[in-house]
Amino acid sequence: MAAAASLKVTGLGRFPMLTDVMVLTAKILPEHGAAPVRVTTSSATADTIVCAATRPDQHRQAGSISEVAERRESARSAAASPPPAPDEAAVRAALAGVIDPELGADIVELGMVRGVSVDVGGAVSVEVALTVAGCPLRTQLRSDVQTRLGALPGVRSVQVEMSEMTPAERAAVMDKARRRAQEERALAVDIPVSTRVLAVSSGKGGVGKSSVTVNLALALARRGHVVGLLDADIWGFSVPRLLGMQGELRAEHKKIVPMERQVGDGLLKVVSMGFLADEEKAIMWRGLILNRAVQQFLEDVRWGEIDYLLIDMPPGTGDIQMGLARMLPRTEVLVVTTPPVAAQKVAARAADMARKGHLRVAGVVENMSPFVCEHGESYALFGEGGGDRLAHELGVPLVGTVPLHPDMSAAGDAGAPVALGSGPLAGAFDELARRVTEDIAPVVETSGCTARMLDHVTQALDAAVEH
Repeated sequence: MAAAASLKVTGLGRFPMLTDVMVLTAKILPEHGAAPVRVTTSSATADTIVCAATRPDQHRQAGSISEVAERRESARSAAASPPPAPDEAAVRAALAGVIDPELGADIVELGMVRGVSVDVGGAVSVEVALTVAGCPLRTQLRSDVQTRLGALPGVRSVQVEMSEMTPAERAAVMDKARRRAQEERALAVDIPVSTRVLAVSSGKGGVGKSSVTVNLALALARRGHVVGLLDADIWGFSVPRLLGMQGELRAEHKKIVPMERQVGDGLLKVVSMGFLADEEKAIMWRGLILNRAVQQFLEDVRWGEIDYLLIDMPPGTGDIQMGLARMLPRTEVLVVTTPPVAAQKVAARAADMARKGHLRVAGVVENMSPFVCEHGESYALFGEGGGDRLAHELGVPLVGTVPLHPDMSAAGDAGAPVALGSGPLAGAFDELARRVTEDIAPVVETSGCTARMLDHVTQALDAAVEH
């Protein structure tokens, strides 16, 4: 505090202001060694009260509260001057905090922010493109954008324009959302990284997809491979009957142990809902529960060392197909069709869904192709060329054809798969297995690579020790 102070207080009434000033000066000034307070007024009706206090050892100095107030007001005005308007980068950075609740990513990453403009006065305009014009989240997204941008220094007003995406923009957004879901939600599964995972799919039922899956798995095992077979057709399971296998799945150390069947030098490991449920009773589960069942078969099964995992998918393009793309994104897809054009077009939708889920379509298998009878004549009861046309349309190889033959259904009913026998059907599946192992999805030998990596690590450690 100064050696002397003069307080000038201006108010609307004498007595309240006088009391306040006297209390103020009585508490503050004596603490700093000031002389007793002297209060003077210019007249009985004065609105100005002057208080003076002087330290005995110094000269009296006078000052005015109004001058101090002016200086403070000047400083306050300088501090209160509006900050400059933010640039476009700052606006976009703030918009990155607006999350689309449905797609699970921010609107900048998803490409939903079409345009941003900011004028010198701090007025911000943003265009946000929605996937559909009537998006139910429209109001929430608008509010979130306004809240985020309104909190930015220098923003005076926020205008949000909502528009609708073009088909190309919508496809790009959905692609980003699917990739993000795969990256964040892929399962930690007990499946070796070297295992080739093949989902056998079809656009519709009745094309023999399960028969193809079972016999291909056995043909791969006959070639000496260890093959896992997962029956993902939860409510339409048929794998146990086609294989002639019975029993119940058991658990060890909180993991499901697959049913096993030795096939020559190979081994088949099987997991199916058919080992847990009555074959003659319906399973009435909705999509979420179906997905959870498949997730458990992937996550909670002790598959061990397997070369191939074949997944018998339910027909169509539903919840399980979408869930598999998210849970096991390294899956590759074999599409099964029959010769008719109608079946080919439906199967093409299954391939389209796989690609939208970023799964590789490995090839096409044509079932119920023309067969050659004993006297050498060919019969195309369901037409011909459907598999070839579909493969050409998708730009993938036709992996194999399986002729229509009465032995297929009889073998399935008896639980004696044709791939374990001889004849044209066994030959067709053996050729299909050969194409898979040699051309379509060969198993990569990693032991050599690992050994070389360990050699490099050892050499590097030895070099570090020497230095």
